[in-house]
Amino acid sequence: MTGRELRELHGIEELDHVAQLFAGIWGTDVERAPISAEVMRALAHAGNYVAGAYEDGRLVGGSVAFFGEPVGTSLHSHITGATIGRGIGLALKLHQRHWALARGIKRITWTYDPLIRRNAYFNLVKLGARPEEYLTSFYGAMDDAINGGDESDRVLAAWDLTAPAAPCAVPDATDALELPNGAVHGVRNRDGRPEVGPVDAGTVLIDLPDDIEALRRTDPDAARAWRLAVRRTLGQLLAGGARVTGFHDRRSYVVHRIANPVH
Repeated sequence: MTGRELRELHGIEELDHVAQLFAGIWGTDVERAPISAEVMRALAHAGNYVAGAYEDGRLVGGSVAFFGEPVGTSLHSHITGATIGRGIGLALKLHQRHWALARGIKRITWTYDPLIRRNAYFNLVKLGARPEEYLTSFYGAMDDAINGGDESDRVLAAWDLTAPAAPCAVPDATDALELPNGAVHGVRNRDGRPEVGPVDAGTVLIDLPDDIEALRRTDPDAARAWRLAVRRTLGQLLAGGARVTGFHDRRSYVVHRIANPVH
């Protein structure tokens, strides 16, 4: 896009602007921004990834990542925030991917709230990342505008940078995904509330609410029910070795269970 620039950031003044942007996105005072300018300054100085996206000179997105385990091959993306609906988040992730590959990094991980449909779609479909681990109340109590009133459950997503298909290169066929015979709904969206079902099939679908962030404000009991249903179902499946293989119809995790070994 004309007028768009993505670049690494190092100066305290530009990092102050990133902290202010994040505070606006997460609905906090700048003093309680998800990450401070001082921490970003230290991470950047130590050689980690701190970048901003600009449109016509105006900051519209930022991303922070640091090296993780295994040492020398993995990057953990701690936070990415951008103006919604402008392709900035995707541009930042591709910039981060290019930065990582240039340094021999083969894998990028990050956490996200498994109940937020747009994030699940973005991570699994647009980028091709895959959830690997369910993390219960990972950040403890949070009081920002996005997470307030709910527990901070997260899934750890992993992005394999060695995969042959480049991000976004494959047309989105997820909406037309043909599910195998015998697939069951481990969690079904039934009139806005979760209905927990069986998980004893080879393929298990886990529906998500239409808008968990709005539900936290309008119906906290329903939001809590969704949190517990997905925690129980997706969490237990991942802990048992199941793999998330896709995201169906922009609303359902597709989970493949590993067959029990024959003794």
